Amino acid sequence: MENVTDRTSNPFGMRAPCETRCSSATGAVYGYGDANADFHVIGDYPGVHGCLETGVPFTGSVAGERLQSVLHEVGFADGPYADEPDYENLFTSYRYMCCTPDGDPPSDADYDLLERYFDAELRAINAHVLLPVGERATDRVLWSYTTLSHKVDGDPGSLHATERRGRGFMVIPIVDPAEWDDAHRAALVGKLEDVLASDYRQTKGVATLVG
Repeated sequence: MENVTDRTSNPFGMRAPCETRCSSATGAVYGYGDANADFHVIGDYPGVHGCLETGVPFTGSVAGERLQSVLHEVGFADGPYADEPDYENLFTSYRYMCCTPDGDPPSDADYDLLERYFDAELRAINAHVLLPVGERATDRVLWSYTTLSHKVDGDPGSLHATERRGRGFMVIPIVDPAEWDDAHRAALVGKLEDVLASDYRQTKGVATLVG
C-alpha cells in the first residue's frame, strides 16, 4: 500500500512527548525521506550523528557525511552532501527521536517510552530492507524485527554489510560511520548495489503479517 503524503520530514505527524529540545531550532528529530521507501536507515538517537540543528537524521556531522556519500553513490540521493537531502526510495529515522538533557544515551525507560512511536513509523513505512546504524540500533532491530538476535555471536562489527532475514524484513547492519575505514565503506556500497540489483522485494510476505 502506498502512503499518500508529500511530506518529507515527519510524514505521519508524530508528536512524541519530548521534554528537552535538541536546539533552539529543533524540538525533536523525526523520520525523514521517502514515505514509500523500500529501504529504511535506522540510527540510535539525536546527537550521535549530528542533526541537532538541522532536525534531519544523519546530517550535520562527519559520520552523516560519510553515510550520505554512500547513499549518493548507490543512487538513493541526488547531489552532494546536504542538510536536507533529496532521497528516493530511502527513509531515515532514529530509534529514539527526542534529545536528552546532557546529550547522554537514553535510559532503558526512555527507550521504552518512545518505542511505540518508532514502531508505528517503521510499520507505516513498511520498507523491505532495514539498515540499522551502530550497535544499539542493530541490537534493537534484530531483537524486535527478526528471530535472529539470540543466534548472532561475536564482534558486532562483523555484521557490517551482511544480510540477516526474519519476520518479513531483510536487515543489513551498518557499523557507526564514525568508525569506518575504506573497507567498511566499500563493503556497504557493494552490498547495497547487490541488493538493489536483486529481487529484494521477496523479503516481504506472510512473515510481515504475523511478525
